Amino acid sequence: MEYMEPYNGASCCTPKTQYYWVDITKDFLTSVNDLKLGELLHDSLFGLFEAMSAIEMMDPKMDAGMLCNRGNKKAKTFDQSIEDGSLKLKDISNADLIGIIDTTFACLVSWLEGHSLAQTVFTNLYLHKPYLIEDRALKAFCLSIYKLLEIIKEYIHKAMVCEEEDFQSMQYGYHLYPDISEQRAIGMLQEVEEDLHKRTRAKHNEVQSSIEVEEIVALYSRIKFVRALYQILSIFRQRKDDVQSSSNDVNKLLNQKLKIASDMLFVMNKTVCLGSYSSSSDLSPALGFEPLINQRLLPPTFPRYTKIKPRSEALGYFVNMVERLKGLINVQSIVAYNQALDFFIEFSKESPCILSRSALQLLYVGSYSIIMNAGSPTFKDILKEAAKLFISPPALVSKSILYNQQAKTYVESFFTHCTRPFSNFLQLCGHNRARQRDKLAHLLDEFTALQDEAERVDLHIHNIFMTCNLSRSHLACFGTWILYHTLRIMIMYLLSGFELELYSAHEYYYIYWYMYEFLYGWLVSALTRADSFLAEQELYNELPKYKGSNKKKNKCKKKPRPYLKESLYYQALQNMCGGFDGLSYGRETPNAASTI
Repeated sequence: MEYMEPYNGASCCTPKTQYYWVDITKDFLTSVNDLKLGELLHDSLFGLFEAMSAIEMMDPKMDAGMLCNRGNKKAKTFDQSIEDGSLKLKDISNADLIGIIDTTFACLVSWLEGHSLAQTVFTNLYLHKPYLIEDRALKAFCLSIYKLLEIIKEYIHKAMVCEEEDFQSMQYGYHLYPDISEQRAIGMLQEVEEDLHKRTRAKHNEVQSSIEVEEIVALYSRIKFVRALYQILSIFRQRKDDVQSSSNDVNKLLNQKLKIASDMLFVMNKTVCLGSYSSSSDLSPALGFEPLINQRLLPPTFPRYTKIKPRSEALGYFVNMVERLKGLINVQSIVAYNQALDFFIEFSKESPCILSRSALQLLYVGSYSIIMNAGSPTFKDILKEAAKLFISPPALVSKSILYNQQAKTYVESFFTHCTRPFSNFLQLCGHNRARQRDKLAHLLDEFTALQDEAERVDLHIHNIFMTCNLSRSHLACFGTWILYHTLRIMIMYLLSGFELELYSAHEYYYIYWYMYEFLYGWLVSALTRADSFLAEQELYNELPKYKGSNKKKNKCKKKPRPYLKESLYYQALQNMCGGFDGLSYGRETPNAASTI
């Protein structure tokens, strides 16, 4: 049988679908008679892969839409719930409001963890037609949730660090109400806060109203938290329009809003028990929620059970998110690439949520970055400065070579080719830990090609130096800088295998041996070479000042090696790998496999 499903539109409620059925049973049986015994009809577009991936429609084990036909209870729409009185639009108790808000937060967290909007946030019937809600607090909250969904989707889409298992952006026909301005949404929440504050003061003067006061305070904290969270994300988005002189004021405002969010979350955690639960069914965690209301909107796929996080765990999720956002405030003050890369790598080790990862990408190199705005240094300039700080190549610091057009062309072309791999390195840190390993392998190919180009550029510039009768060498300058980052990528790739538990016990020996004998040794060698180049450049800069002076030897004192601490750190890791290598060779189980 075949059917045609009409366009559902983008209404806020579940659309009524009409089906047009055509009986093809007779035609099918007639066609089957033309096949001999054992013959199957095979189409070139339907092979083994399609057969294994096919979904048998109307089979409860394979078709997610058939879940609606199980049991006697039928999912009610917003209008149906209003008609039978199971859904209130006004005179909603404080306990019910707290329960609705906390459950919506839990659904929002479940959405951020990779589930669909239809099975999480939009199981809340109040979000289907928020303009019909007469309760001011609930109406303002529902509209602000739409604005939160809108800005979160914008963050994640622009950052481009999410995978299919991280985030689902489909709206299933629901509008996100972009016609409501940011100021209007924040104003509605502020009006509700003022009203709740007045009610709290009035109840304090009454006798035996402590429970009601506690409920009002709990409701107040939730409304204020929503407003603070939305303002935090909005301020992060607007920072690109602020000039550097007002950056400190913006940081102060962000710190203030983050402090408010943390304080409100503390109150919300203490009062999470005040929210009501639905007594009609275990599937309905609060008033106004229908878990199967959007089941018909899902494509015919294998049934996937969506478990909504408990309310207390959802609030803990927001606590961790706010703490991570606090650490992002000063990321735009980091201009040096090496410092930014270290920050990205350390931030990624905490396995942050998709929103935090996206915000970090946008704040440093994305759409909301001050660094990438007009008047600020370009990413290529940042890479030039990074190379200059790392090894001080003569091609970037020598005045005599800067006027050589051929050398300048080589350098500009090299750094132009560097921008994509180095920006991909930063973006890679925004993906989840499992995906990072896959992308590290591809990134290593890019840096390998870049390594070859760096060596060619070093050789060309060195020949130009010799032609210009300059006594300085340029061999292995850019090559050492690229090699340093290539080795870090290789080490990250190998260590990620321990974190993801991809290695068998017998493979530990090979991994530790390779890192001990080669990777960490080469990394220390690259840092030692960079130290030598920096010392040579410093001596080259100091000599003209004391030329002809008898105090030259006293003035040109050796300064501490800039990479001494980092070299010692990598040498310690190298020795640890050597120790683990010995344990693995002795067929003992290395319990400290993930120590590094």
